[in-house]
Amino acid sequence: MRIILYTGKGGVGKTSVAAATAVKSAKKGKKTLVISADPAHSLGDALDNKLDSEPVEIIKNMWAQEVNSLYEMEKGWKKVQDYLTSLFTAKTVKDITSEELTIFPGMEDLLSLLRILDYYKNNTYDVIIVDCAPTGETLKLLSFPEMLRWWMEKLFPIKRKAIKVFKPVAEPILGLPMPDDSVMGEIDRLYKKLDEMRDIFIDKKVTSIRVVVNPEKMVIKEAQRSFTYLNMYDFNVDSIVVNRVIPEDVNEGYFKSWKDIHKKYIKVIKESFSPVPIYYAPLFDKEVVGVNMLSRMGNEIFKNENAIDIKYSKRIQKIEKKDNEYIYSVYMPFMDKKDLSLNQKGDEVIIKAGNYKRNIILPRKLINLKIKGAKFKEEILKIRFGGEEDE
Repeated sequence: MRIILYTGKGGVGKTSVAAATAVKSAKKGKKTLVISADPAHSLGDALDNKLDSEPVEIIKNMWAQEVNSLYEMEKGWKKVQDYLTSLFTAKTVKDITSEELTIFPGMEDLLSLLRILDYYKNNTYDVIIVDCAPTGETLKLLSFPEMLRWWMEKLFPIKRKAIKVFKPVAEPILGLPMPDDSVMGEIDRLYKKLDEMRDIFIDKKVTSIRVVVNPEKMVIKEAQRSFTYLNMYDFNVDSIVVNRVIPEDVNEGYFKSWKDIHKKYIKVIKESFSPVPIYYAPLFDKEVVGVNMLSRMGNEIFKNENAIDIKYSKRIQKIEKKDNEYIYSVYMPFMDKKDLSLNQKGDEVIIKAGNYKRNIILPRKLINLKIKGAKFKEEILKIRFGGEEDE
């Protein structure tokens, strides 16, 4: 099975690109599901179809689904939902729909992952394409299993035993229900499933992440930042899709100015994400709504290529801590060591090699540290960061 996640800053058109990829995949004979993990669902609007909590067939070989948090909680996590409902209604929150309160921010994304895991394990589809939430939420979601692991392995067993012992005493004193062992069991099951999902997401033979951008400064900045963090967590970004590019044959007035702006930022995009493949979708003369327009978009982006192939699988960036320093490794193929130069500017590192330039957004941990040195070996540039610059 292939899993492809599309993410990007809100408003860049990732839903359209995800749906267009699904249409192209289905027309190649692959049994394809496109699923929306964004709480602000717009997949149904893009397909011009009413979607449901279960997959709806759109065309031959293609299904679409918008995850409903309440439905998923009811279906798979009833004990947890019942406990949360009883917790919220134990005091003064009885005038608010209690079920709505049990859905926390990010829950839609989380439940989407669990549904994807079920499809993967049951081999229900050949291809699953995920329309993710905007980049910030996607990064939190993808890193969640990693952050949860320590708590679940170290503290969860202790807390579970403690609740068993103190539940009869604590409930009357606090006036609040304590979770019983069946609730804790569901939480444990949730963690194990998320951990399993993470293993699938970092498997470069199965999962790719594709970042959708527009040729605009703010959008590119966010894409650079997300690209850095996705690499840090070892997720495979196999391509960048530049959406809404002014076509070459548009050369008049207002659009000519925008075309010049786009040319400038397309150069920045190439410098920022090389050697990851970059694909382009034009600003169409019609709204990208419905299967026909989505099919047109998919053909414009991928031309005669197979849209679901893994486009790239080498890790571009990596961070390791060594003593009091951080080693930031960057894959720089086809470069000559003697031509390389480095410059740090705010949250960016600019790497130059002749006419070639690479802009990298640093993770927060390194922003306030200075470059102490660098080595280039076997196409990997290793930059050392520490508290003070070398004399």
